[in-house]
Amino acid sequence: MAHAYTPGLKVTEKAVVRKDRRLPLKGQVLVKVGDQVKSDQIVAKTELPGNVQTVNVAGLLGILPEDVQAHMLKKPGEAVAKDEPLAMSKSFFGLFKSVCKAPVAGVVESISGITGQVILREPPLPVQVRAYIDGRVVEVAEAEGVTVETYGTFVQGIFGIGGETDGQIAMAVDDPSQELTADHIKPEHKGKVIIGGSLVRHRALTRAAELGVRAIVVGGINDADLRAFLGYDIGVAITGTEEKGVTLVVTEGFGRMTMAKKTFNLLKSKQGLKASVNGATQIRAGVMRPEVIVPLEGRAQADEVHKSDSGLELGMAIRVIRHPYFGRIGKVAALPHELQKLESESHARVLEVEFEDGTKAVVPRANVELIED
Repeated sequence: MAHAYTPGLKVTEKAVVRKDRRLPLKGQVLVKVGDQVKSDQIVAKTELPGNVQTVNVAGLLGILPEDVQAHMLKKPGEAVAKDEPLAMSKSFFGLFKSVCKAPVAGVVESISGITGQVILREPPLPVQVRAYIDGRVVEVAEAEGVTVETYGTFVQGIFGIGGETDGQIAMAVDDPSQELTADHIKPEHKGKVIIGGSLVRHRALTRAAELGVRAIVVGGINDADLRAFLGYDIGVAITGTEEKGVTLVVTEGFGRMTMAKKTFNLLKSKQGLKASVNGATQIRAGVMRPEVIVPLEGRAQADEVHKSDSGLELGMAIRVIRHPYFGRIGKVAALPHELQKLESESHARVLEVEFEDGTKAVVPRANVELIED
């Protein structure tokens, strides 16, 4: 029987974390199985084909398409610099010349005697894939990429923006209920991953980007502040491609939301250690969570590898992921076996959750996710 809950949100001090590092198309893998790698180390590289530019040589020179070949100064496969003569026509006994120059640097790919157009291919675009985490290469997919494994602390958030980055963890507040203000962000936080409390606002995000902070991990954010920082409304899609100078990981949800004490204290205990952070989030099919990974020295023993349980049990830590208790954390207080009627008139399995403030509520099991230890 399937279990009606969403496992996956992990806040664990000791876990084996594996990351696949893949190229968008086949290229060259630069490491081998067993190699120790650093987060900023290039593990694979390739080149994407350059953009195509079409030049209407026949029209620019005022000649027939079938005559373009005879007037070309460059042949297919030859390189051409920007503004370098590409083709030339002469008239009135050679006294007048018309020159067609290349609009971009590239290589002549083809010449058409039917359309009179010349296709230029711009230089290829280099693509490099970093290891992202400090660890060991455990798998190599020939010409495609690698899998890097590390042992350490793993914290997943509920929402984030910005791509992969890394830096030393620094505490910016003393309590998980504190708001992370611009005054908390100091010049010495440059290049760091700073930990906030319950909320971060637009002004603090802007100051962090200006000072060169690598990432911010905080409990909550207001939609208006996120919109002001990004300059646009963020849709229900995938994030992670934003280029605002700082990566953001929100651990609890939208609004002022005190960071879970377990998460705050865990990150606090890793202050000064290097963390890899990714704000990429995808809520729909193929769920992707923002994350903080802190590699630890030494290798995990077999009995230390975290294994998810197959079902809910009393006392398990959970987070509600639907209205009206979205983002609240508690523990499983009861697991009724009978189906219960919901406000939507449908019947579903439910559980009773006891929140951190002692209050209780009954919610559908599909509306919670495990916080894995």
